[in-house]
Amino acid sequence: MPADQHPVLVFDVNETLSDLTPLGSRFEEVGAPRYLLPTWFAGVLRDGFALTAADGYADFASVAHDGVRVLLSRLEGWAGDGEAAARHILDGFSHLDVHPDVPDGVRKLSDAGFRLTATTNGSITLTERLLDRAGVLDRFETLSDVRSPRCWKPAPAAYHHAVERAGVRPDQALMVAVHPWDIDGARRAGLHGA
Repeated sequence: MPADQHPVLVFDVNETLSDLTPLGSRFEEVGAPRYLLPTWFAGVLRDGFALTAADGYADFASVAHDGVRVLLSRLEGWAGDGEAAARHILDGFSHLDVHPDVPDGVRKLSDAGFRLTATTNGSITLTERLLDRAGVLDRFETLSDVRSPRCWKPAPAAYHHAVERAGVRPDQALMVAVHPWDIDGARRAGLHGA
C-alpha cells in the first residue's frame, strides 16, 4: 500500500467497540454470579471456533444461548429456568454501549480520511444498534458478520468477506481488535493488524 494512502480500518465489535461489562448484571439478575461473564464469553468463542475448525457453523446467538444454559446447569445450587435466563442474558446485547472513547476516536479517524468498516462474529443488526446509539453509525461504510461466509473469525474467509464488502484487497485493510487471536487471524488472511 502506498505510504500516502490510508488503509481501510476493519473494526472488531465485541469487546473492541462494545463494552460487555453490563452483561455481568444480567447474570446476577438470574441468580448467577457476575464473574461467570468472562468464562461464558470465552466459551462462546471457543465453541464458535471449534465449529469453524470442524467445518460446521452456528450463529453467535445460538452458540451463546446454549453456552449460558450449559454453564448455569453446572452451577452448584442454581435452580433457575435455564431458557429464561439465557434469553435475559442475551437480550443484554441489545442494550450495550460502546466504550467511552469510541465515539470521539471513530469521528477523529473518519475526519482524518480513514474509511471505517466493522465485522463481528455476532450480528449486523446488533452492531447497527450499538453504533447508532453511539452516534457513529454513519461513519462506517459497511458492516459484516460471519453469516455469509459461515465461519467465525479467525478463519480467513471471515476477513476476506469483510474486505470484499469494503471493496478492497486484504493488504489494503487493517484489522483493529482487542483480541490477539483476531489480529493474528487477520494477518494470516493478508490484512494488517493493530
